Amino acid sequence: MVKAVAVLGSSEGVKGTIFFTQEGDGPTTVTGSVSGLKPGLHGFHVHALGDTTNGCISTGPHYNPASKEHGAPEDENRHAGDLGNVTAGADGVANVSVTDSQIPLTGPNSIIGRAVVVHADPDDLGKGGHELSKSTGNAGGRVACAFVFLFFAAPCNPQQLDSIDKNTRTWKPSPSFSPDLCFPRWLLRRPEWLWQWQQQQLAPEVLPAVWVCASVALFSA
Repeated sequence: MVKAVAVLGSSEGVKGTIFFTQEGDGPTTVTGSVSGLKPGLHGFHVHALGDTTNGCISTGPHYNPASKEHGAPEDENRHAGDLGNVTAGADGVANVSVTDSQIPLTGPNSIIGRAVVVHADPDDLGKGGHELSKSTGNAGGRVACAFVFLFFAAPCNPQQLDSIDKNTRTWKPSPSFSPDLCFPRWLLRRPEWLWQWQQQQLAPEVLPAVWVCASVALFSA
């Protein structure tokens, strides 16, 4: 079993954690929750680029390796990243539960290193007749996004992962740090730090090592 995670954040107060699980060559199960949304439907997609340096706009278009039109998750003619809508209740929380065969965590079409995006408006699933229906589902702005990470199965060596600097809130690796180690899982307990890193606001000298570590890591159940 392979797992991945995306920790959503935004400047608009929308946040959440999305988990991905794939068993062998089977479909990928997506679970989690998103809070801070307006009640109702919100487009929920995998976008092509794992880049949040300019906020969610830099994640690019929907992930679409087969060059198809936008559609519903059950449609044959759809982007791989078309995961439909999530529904936020009156409390602004949307619980996510999706199973999809077009977003694998391994192989040439893996979504690892890409991005999850939550949109401001409902996705019309390509059937709304709007000029954007066949490209974006006319789902409106991007209210939250996150890089999709995989993690190593091997446990971290805590002696090689120093703590966050309390003054600068940047992660400083010890001199013995190696990208062969897993990405520090404790970042998942403080998602604002991971969001800060995703926006490349952490110390520049840390980024290359963390990028390699986060991009190749795996963890198992």
